Amino acid sequence: LSRGTTLRRLLLRCGEMPPEVAAALGVELASALEHAHGAGVVHRDLKPENVLIESQGDVESQGDVRVKLTDFGIAKILDAQGVTSTGQVLGSPAHMAPEQIEGGDVDARADVFGLGVLLYECMVGHLPFEGKNPAQVLRRVLEGSYAPADRERPTVGGRWAKILARALAKDAVDRYASAGALMRALEAELESLKITDAPAELRAFFADPDAYRAAHAARLIPLLTQRGESARKAGDTHEAAADFNRALAYAPQDLQLLKLIGRLRRGRATRRAAVMSLAIVAVAVLLGFAALALRRHHQKFDGLLAVQREAVKPVATQEASVALPVPASARPTSSVAPMRAPQPDRTVRHVEPPAPPPREVSFLVVPKGALVSIDGAPAEELFMKTKWLTVGMHGFLAKAPGASECCDPLRTDIEIKADDGSGKAQQVSLSLKFHDATTSAPNAPAGAQLHCPIPRIAGPASQVFTVKMSTLEQEISCDVDAPGLPTQTSSITLRAGKLVSVPWTAP
Repeated sequence: LSRGTTLRRLLLRCGEMPPEVAAALGVELASALEHAHGAGVVHRDLKPENVLIESQGDVESQGDVRVKLTDFGIAKILDAQGVTSTGQVLGSPAHMAPEQIEGGDVDARADVFGLGVLLYECMVGHLPFEGKNPAQVLRRVLEGSYAPADRERPTVGGRWAKILARALAKDAVDRYASAGALMRALEAELESLKITDAPAELRAFFADPDAYRAAHAARLIPLLTQRGESARKAGDTHEAAADFNRALAYAPQDLQLLKLIGRLRRGRATRRAAVMSLAIVAVAVLLGFAALALRRHHQKFDGLLAVQREAVKPVATQEASVALPVPASARPTSSVAPMRAPQPDRTVRHVEPPAPPPREVSFLVVPKGALVSIDGAPAEELFMKTKWLTVGMHGFLAKAPGASECCDPLRTDIEIKADDGSGKAQQVSLSLKFHDATTSAPNAPAGAQLHCPIPRIAGPASQVFTVKMSTLEQEISCDVDAPGLPTQTSSITLRAGKLVSVPWTAP
């Protein structure tokens, strides 16, 4: 049994990490993933709850820190040729790769995506893909919709944000090809900042996070400034701006940095002005050539018209008009009606347009396992499945599976639209409203206090606390403080619609 704590608990306790510490952690995890992938195993559920940080003695001591990846319970074994097959959609919604959500082929790049999500949370302090419910989270993962890391937290910097963005690419082909490739990218950026011993950074941070943060910022500012100035002189204004902006996030009042950024901006403005001037000159030259060509064309056309006018002369005719008599026998009589030509049939007939063909519909149902009835038909499980429905309005009724008390039923009408020509399935999202979870520590001694940082529970241990739920389950960490006794820390799993007790063990 390993001694230590999960990365989730450390994040709850310490908050976001300096990017270099998170990257050092990422190097260790990428190494473990590369080893697993070499054996044909894809983890598929990479998240802080499955990362164990242990040391010789205490995690916050200067002992040797080890990072272990745990819980391969839904890992996928690849065949000998490395060919993947479509498997069941498993994993945590906010950490799953798009192809995993869609039930497609899953390979090592899905773990690269999961590690990117984990590193983003460690550096920024929250997940990249968030929403009010799992359906929104899954949709944003599929759309690749998230805020760049350096925009959310400027101290992350553009260079780390670029690495994260590649790991979090929506399409697997745009990500790092392997965990080893991501590991080498992390190591290269660490080495450029004079960090070559990842375990040493982890030891120093976990020994005293606050002291590490202050010393680390003081160490980074001159390194970033020097690297940014080198990039500026080399003409790489993008990388220079990334380094200067990150250094400025640590030291917003640094006059030297402000001067360097001002110089960089003036250089950009000068280059933009030069490019604009060249563009104006080029346009003027093109307009001149166009005007000359048009003038020559008009001259040639006018000459051609003159030749034609000379060649074509009107000829006057002197022919006399002769009125020929009409025989009486040919004259119409009043008793005979003139014949009329047949008239076309102008009757307007209404022709019904052909009905549009049925549309393929893809379902995203939360929670997974909920049963859906369409237009009163028998209910069925439709999570990540498709059906063909006629175009028009349809009534949907979604209920929790079995006798579950997790959620309220959902009844709604949704219009199925005709295919726009893309051939893509229309997505229908059905998200049930989760009931609140409740928790307390009934077995704790009298006067004990219950503290759960997330979701901000604090009060008498005997009190029943209500927690709003957006998923079926949520793992939290709680402390029970009893007068005169050591604090007891426990992890519990809240469940929608259920009362879960925080354990207390008498010392």
